[in-house]
Amino acid sequence: MFPVSLAVAAFALSADVKSFDWPQWRGPNRDGVSQETGLLQDWPKDGPPKAWTVSGCGGGYSTVAVAGGFIYGTGKIDNKDHVWCRKEADGKPVWSTPIGEYRKTGYEEGTRSTPTVAGGRVFAVTPGGTLVCINAKDGKEVWRKDYVKDFGGNVPGWGYSDSVLVDGDLVICAPAGKKAAVAALKAANGAVVWQTEGAKVGGAAGYSSPVKTTVGKTDMYVVLLGKGGGVTGVDAKTGKLLWQYDKIMNGTANIPTAVVKGDRIWASTGYGDGGSALLHIKQSGGKFEAEEVKYYDKAVQNHHGGMVLVGDYVYFGNAHNSGHPACVDFKTGDVKWKETKGAAGGSGSGSVVYADGRLYFRYENGKVALVKADPDKFEAAGSFDIPEKSGKPSWQHPVIANGKLYLRDQDKLHCFDVKK
Repeated sequence: MFPVSLAVAAFALSADVKSFDWPQWRGPNRDGVSQETGLLQDWPKDGPPKAWTVSGCGGGYSTVAVAGGFIYGTGKIDNKDHVWCRKEADGKPVWSTPIGEYRKTGYEEGTRSTPTVAGGRVFAVTPGGTLVCINAKDGKEVWRKDYVKDFGGNVPGWGYSDSVLVDGDLVICAPAGKKAAVAALKAANGAVVWQTEGAKVGGAAGYSSPVKTTVGKTDMYVVLLGKGGGVTGVDAKTGKLLWQYDKIMNGTANIPTAVVKGDRIWASTGYGDGGSALLHIKQSGGKFEAEEVKYYDKAVQNHHGGMVLVGDYVYFGNAHNSGHPACVDFKTGDVKWKETKGAAGGSGSGSVVYADGRLYFRYENGKVALVKADPDKFEAAGSFDIPEKSGKPSWQHPVIANGKLYLRDQDKLHCFDVKK
């Protein structure tokens, strides 16, 4: 374990959280969108200036979280799963806590889950399905749950990859188990508040993360489960199953976090049976159903790079195992445009986030591209290659926080200055 530095003494549990932190998977609102402005609108030939690079993060495909002046991540270090903390200013280590022996999964590089930072705690999931709560100040473990033993889950082929949602004093997780497709736990001690029973789970579950929306007066959590279950909505107060939609699910891996806004949902998966759908969640007589507004087969699908809603338009990398930029109208489902190749020479799956009028695409081959968020046309605004490539697929999603762009690449973490 890294020694606890003097930086810990100055750690504030909540008061010092900055306006443009990125404290969890897909950012402040779990939608891949930053509200920060004053960022570079075009990149120079070699990309934005690099602030620093550090190593020792461990193996894995998880992204980082940035909160209160610190960076949090997970990684496989010395064949153990770790949760770690570093200084936001320079990436120097503060603490690193081993949370269990690494369980062998496909693509053997390490952890997948992005930490969630809230209320002075850090929550993360291991590939083997252990959910841990860590004290953000000193790295000491507070409590843990086991998706398999406690909820009847099954470790998927590439390991559990969900990043939990903290909603008030609850932690919302997706074990995709026989006892609990979704579960709510007390953030303070891990006690089970409710668990969703009766949902169809299917195979290929465990890769997607829950989000929250409101339909009418009902708050609900939405998560992708496996084929046979599909996109699933559960009551936020009780965990009761409200609806499921299975048409776009595949039997290999259902991964992307759904895009939600009120009673509209855009969901997509890759692989052979995957596709995309725009759904309208309707309520009648106390019952809910997912009405299909528009359905797409393999011509429109997102592998695992995520999707962002900007205004009335969804942007994402289209086609299985590809990141061809595409734009879809969130109201109608109409395709506004879609490219037939990756941006700026990017190839393989492409992950995407948004900030200040620009889309940040990161590709499997290590290319990073800046693209204008324009529903009328595709236009790139710069690109660069990740330095010191690990040689592994460059799948970790970009993170934008406080004027910086963070790119995790296995054991290394790169920080770039994207402020004007």
